[in-house]
Amino acid sequence: MLMNLFKCKGGVKPPTNKTQSITLPIATAPIPSRLVVPLHQSIGGTPRPIVQAGDQVLKGQLIGEADGWISAAVHAPTSGTVVEVAMHVQPHPSGLDAMCVVIAPDGRDEWIAHQPFDYANAAPEAVREYLQQSGVVGLGGAVFPTHGKLTPSKTVPMEELVINGAECEPFITCDDLLMRERAEEVVRGIGIFRDLLQPKKVLIGIEDNKPEAAAAMRAAVGALGEPFSVVVVPTLYPAGGAKQLIRVLTGKEVPAAKRSTDLGVQCFNVATAYTAWRAIAHGEPVVSRLVTVTGNVHAPRNYEVLIGTPMDELLQLATPHPDTDGIIMGGPMMGFLVPDRQVPVIKATNCLIAHDDRLFPPKPPEMPCIRCGSCAQACPHELQPFEMYWFSRAKNFGKTQEYHIFDCIECGCCSFVCPSRIPLVQYFRFAKSEIWAREREKNAADGAKARFEFKQLREEREKAEKAEKLAKAAAAQAAKKAAEAAAAAAAGEPVAEGAAAAEPVAAEASPVPVAVDPEKAAKMATIQAAMERAKAQREASQPKNTEALKSSQQKEIDEIEARRQAAHLTEAAPPAATGEKTE
Repeated sequence: MLMNLFKCKGGVKPPTNKTQSITLPIATAPIPSRLVVPLHQSIGGTPRPIVQAGDQVLKGQLIGEADGWISAAVHAPTSGTVVEVAMHVQPHPSGLDAMCVVIAPDGRDEWIAHQPFDYANAAPEAVREYLQQSGVVGLGGAVFPTHGKLTPSKTVPMEELVINGAECEPFITCDDLLMRERAEEVVRGIGIFRDLLQPKKVLIGIEDNKPEAAAAMRAAVGALGEPFSVVVVPTLYPAGGAKQLIRVLTGKEVPAAKRSTDLGVQCFNVATAYTAWRAIAHGEPVVSRLVTVTGNVHAPRNYEVLIGTPMDELLQLATPHPDTDGIIMGGPMMGFLVPDRQVPVIKATNCLIAHDDRLFPPKPPEMPCIRCGSCAQACPHELQPFEMYWFSRAKNFGKTQEYHIFDCIECGCCSFVCPSRIPLVQYFRFAKSEIWAREREKNAADGAKARFEFKQLREEREKAEKAEKLAKAAAAQAAKKAAEAAAAAAAGEPVAEGAAAAEPVAAEASPVPVAVDPEKAAKMATIQAAMERAKAQREASQPKNTEALKSSQQKEIDEIEARRQAAHLTEAAPPAATGEKTE
């Protein structure tokens, strides 16, 4: 379809390196020796494990329940025995551990009983919940739970549904092969998203370096009679980013502080639509995905791989060269070297690149910034990377936020074009992590302060309540004495002096109520209570059982009293008697 496209800001054109892995059709990777399935594979909460060591599981069986709405379930990729539920290294730049379910496959690959889901007669909320329980997440890299994005805005009508088939990152071709070989299932999955969101238009964006994929998608759209538009967009990195593709196809620029649904548009990856269709039409949860295996290998290819497959076992299928010294997960622009070759394939794994110094030579030493502005021209978000670099390096993180560092998507365009070979993205990641760490510390300090202030408030409230009770008790006691005095006077009996004095005062005060300051009354009641306690303590400390003393005891007491008096007289003698001078 011919349509007016909007210009994408910034961007670069690195070598694509895609032809190596598209010569062969998609292959199915064999079942590995063991599967290490991380429970946390998407944005949101960490699923709760519901299996333990020794359990027998079937393919597609639930092993991790979704924790909250923004979370997705996790399933067993094949049948076998749960070996352990323990911490293992995850495929992340940090190299930190994550809770994983380790499964020893039995080789039978036996499925659970599964059947299609009748989504046509189900409520939209039931469909979204089913997709959540099936573990469907965004497979373009963000791994956001898909059911959360399928909830339309209550205030903004859905105008466009954008399907991302651009795949702009170099080396990666899994989406290209998916659209070529399984276009009909992709289009049927798009139809599910269309039914849930009810957009006015559905736009499928594919870069112009994938003519076979675009032709296959057009044929599938026509065969199914869907009114979808397959739009070819210029090849430019990072035009495959969700915000960039939305701008190219619709002209809408999504601000950093808003979601695309606030502008009446939503974006999904083609692989996400495919897995949603498999879940709805076949009852198959997400237990595998397509992965491009390329780089320093003899036979680059795309494989359908079980989630949890160790990366080194998958890499062996493509026969890596002997000088391979690492594995990059993702593309060369936004990917990273995995901390261990044994880390598992997860839902976010779209590509494995065998690393060596020939393909990725060591970068020359970093040189000083010459403020040429090339990074700003290449930035797709129109930021000023050179300014963010200076403040990140100086650890002036407040200024980096003034230059909108959190709008940076870490696409790597600035680092790619920098003539001084400065790893700008690494500086930005460092600054973001420091800002997040300080924010966590601030939140922890604010929480401690709030708890301390609440404790003080509670103690003050308890003191005030206690003083109020004492004041009420004292007032009741005074009223009781006044009543007794009034009754005695009425009966003609003699009245105690204190009561007689109090009676006229009470009589005079009774007709006109006098305003009493509660705080002052509480304070006076507290003082009165303290005096009563002191009096009680003095009375308790008085000597007892002194009525019948023996003569020896009385004599000892008299001697002690005599010494005390003598000492008192000595201290009271005038200074002149001691020979001292006085002024």
